[in-house]
Amino acid sequence: METLHLELLVELVTAAKPDQGNGVSHEAAKRIALELFREDKISLGRAAELCQTPIEAFMEYVSRHGVPLHYGLDDLHEDWQTINRLRL
Repeated sequence: METLHLELLVELVTAAKPDQGNGVSHEAAKRIALELFREDKISLGRAAELCQTPIEAFMEYVSRHGVPLHYGLDDLHEDWQTINRLRL
């Protein structure tokens, strides 16, 4: 996995409360993934994968931040096709 190093204002890092267990970088990754998902740029599964969070935990995170899962009939149809394809 490639990483990117950024320079951030001290106030921004302080506001992220880095001493709360899992660190700033994990929380920042979750926030970025959340925003990309909110903007429909990546799927829920990809967002969870990018921030190294189990999908169930990421779904709860999305819900806590008031972001709809935007899972519609097209998604359901696609999932059924995948299930049927995998059964063969």
